[in-house]
Amino acid sequence: MKISMQLPYAGGFEWAVQQVVELEAAGLDIVYVAEAYSFDGVSQMGYLAARTSTVQIASGILPIYTRTPSLLAMTAAGVDYISGGRAVLGLGASGPQVIEGFHGVPYDAPLGRTREIIEICRKIWAREEKLTHDGRYYHLPLPEGQGTGLGKALKLINHPVRSRIPIHIASLGPKNIELTAELAEGWLPLFYMPSHAKEVFGPSLDAGFAKRDPDLGPLDVIAGGLVAIGDDVKGTLEMMRPMVALYVGGMGAVGKNFYNALVRRYGFEAEAAKIQELYLAGNKSEAAAAVPFELLDACNFVGTESEVREKVQLFKEAGVTTLNVMPIASPEDQPKLIDQLKTWSA
Repeated sequence: MKISMQLPYAGGFEWAVQQVVELEAAGLDIVYVAEAYSFDGVSQMGYLAARTSTVQIASGILPIYTRTPSLLAMTAAGVDYISGGRAVLGLGASGPQVIEGFHGVPYDAPLGRTREIIEICRKIWAREEKLTHDGRYYHLPLPEGQGTGLGKALKLINHPVRSRIPIHIASLGPKNIELTAELAEGWLPLFYMPSHAKEVFGPSLDAGFAKRDPDLGPLDVIAGGLVAIGDDVKGTLEMMRPMVALYVGGMGAVGKNFYNALVRRYGFEAEAAKIQELYLAGNKSEAAAAVPFELLDACNFVGTESEVREKVQLFKEAGVTTLNVMPIASPEDQPKLIDQLKTWSA
């Protein structure tokens, strides 16, 4: 198994990059750079490319609505170029709060748009012909009657380092997971519970795999959580409560929250409803307190050395190929933690 992590920010950006440099030496394989509605992710990926030499640099994620498909392809090719072939294009739909509220773009047809974006990106990277695309959501060049009429089919000027840059998709809904299994090189599920993975995700993954091009190779499944090892570290899980409550309770309206729906599919229907009710009413601390400890414990690597080693194997047996971790340890101890995980997951 590979080891990945989200770019940490607790100590500031410079500290985070230096930490990645040190963890790279310990065996870190991939670092994901978030964007959401913070600073853009791409400039940070470029800085990481200059400071590192082996770790893959992934967007985690770039929302599909905030850039044109061609710009997504250009961006991934550019980061791949300056990093010497280490870019990963992480894509996701984000949510209507961010897309419509912060960007002012309609949140529509995430599945159809994702499919066409992937097709366009791969055409651009391959450079086999000038770019044309006549889909339901994107038309390149613009058809007659739209715009000035002066658009023309073009080909990316530069030759990309790689004609196929890995695409990872953050998806949770059944149809989106199916599309991911069909088209992407990697899948980024959040709140992955290995004991329920086959039941909850299996049918969608199997449906996607049935349509998958063999040339894509196996799907990389990237999942995990906090890592804290010790005899008395279970309290570390408490720090996850506000984040889980935010996603399960606040990321969307009633009936329109992907994370809430996932937790319900795990069997926590009453708890998911309560978290959402409390959070949307403004009772965020009470919503956090309502997050089931069983869910926190199952989705993270927190416990004694033997317990964490066993949890790593559970994730591996459930189909996870890359452990996406957040080490909870002093900066000087984090490289040792990454090295341990590499050994246990081998």
